[in-house]
Amino acid sequence: MAYNASLKDRIRLAFQLFPDSIHRNIQEKKMFGGIAFLYKGKMTVGIVKDDLMVRVKPEHMEATLKMPDVKPMDFTGRPMKEFVFVCPHGYATEEELQHWLEMGVAHALYKLNEK
Repeated sequence: MAYNASLKDRIRLAFQLFPDSIHRNIQEKKMFGGIAFLYKGKMTVGIVKDDLMVRVKPEHMEATLKMPDVKPMDFTGRPMKEFVFVCPHGYATEEELQHWLEMGVAHALYKLNEK
């Protein structure tokens, strides 16, 4: 199994709770051996096996990495900047999943406003 399909369905449903200006601009793309959800071309969250991948604004990384069920995203022995993995216990409830999606969208908005 490349990625958790039930988590994909949960994410799709959760994005429908966002304002139309957000959820209508969410696209899915196969990446990292899983699937990623992008807002206006900027990655927000994704799924790799059973882990939720989340983009995090730089100023939130330190606190986010101290949270239970969160670890740096590391494919090559070196953590990727502004990415974390959240294990299934960290997104077990719909409220927890929504928190992570909001964090990922905030990162995309941050990147879009950087220019």
